[in-house]
Amino acid sequence: MLLGKKRKLGRKIDEISVGEKLKLTEKIEDKDLLLYLGLTNDGNPLYIQHDFASQTSYEKPIVPTIMLTGIVTSAISKYLPGPGSHILEQHLRFPKAVYHYETIEFLLTVTDVQPSSNKVNVSIIAHDQQGDVVIEGDVWCSPPLIENKLTSHAMENF
Repeated sequence: MLLGKKRKLGRKIDEISVGEKLKLTEKIEDKDLLLYLGLTNDGNPLYIQHDFASQTSYEKPIVPTIMLTGIVTSAISKYLPGPGSHILEQHLRFPKAVYHYETIEFLLTVTDVQPSSNKVNVSIIAHDQQGDVVIEGDVWCSPPLIENKLTSHAMENF
């Protein structure tokens, strides 16, 4: 874990431009599903029971949409804008279910930068292995913003 370690912060608002893109590929593995289910105590049979899922229109277990949302929010926190950023608002649609063991291609694109309010809009589109859209939407986030307070300078010089 990174607790206690000082990490490099992501980019500040003046270092981000409209049109920037980030591509990621994520494979949904059993360990990811088990961690999610253990963390949330979500026992929805649609996510874990093959017998139940086979009786639904999905035909087999699907990946919880909140797990997919977690991949998106993690990409914002890790890469665009990066560490120290905060998600303010998100609007995501999930037009097609994602199944266990699928590989998903994510594309994040900066569509708006608002320096006066320290806000960035990032659009998201994700495709499954068949090329079908499985996630689309956008996220407003606040890049890292360190306020220069008197106490922080005083403590550094102490």
